[in-house]
Amino acid sequence: MKTNIGLTDKQREEIAEGLFPILADEFIFFSKLLHAHWNVEGPDFHSAHTYLDELYHEQLELIDSLAEYIRSIGHYVPASLKKYLELTHLTEAYEGGNNSKEYFSDLLLTLESIIINLRKNIGPFEEKYKDAGASDFVTGLMEKHEKTAWMLRAHLK
Repeated sequence: MKTNIGLTDKQREEIAEGLFPILADEFIFFSKLLHAHWNVEGPDFHSAHTYLDELYHEQLELIDSLAEYIRSIGHYVPASLKKYLELTHLTEAYEGGNNSKEYFSDLLLTLESIIINLRKNIGPFEEKYKDAGASDFVTGLMEKHEKTAWMLRAHLK
């Protein structure tokens, strides 16, 4: 059946196209969390490993919610690593050491870049595409990431 939610086909397509790069960024961040979780070492191994476990599980839920939002507006979700690497503004490369400080620093920089990008997208979803729902959804993502960024910064002090 045709999606009939008060948005034109063109609006829904533009919204989905705007959400695809956000999904790609979120998946790259998820990948970085897994990398850190699997490889962290050092005297704080247990606490860092446990925290990273919590973060990547939360991130997986966030990605699933975003993908389901895209489906709810009537579009299919890109779901390949190749496509995510084409869509993201991030790099998935990591050149640091295996200690929590270096991992958390890299994760924080990545997260801050995501937050900046999300903040830039809030207005267009509301103003250009007339979709308060997408704007609110992106705002919620940003707020979750701001809290995680604060916690990573606190660890790095």
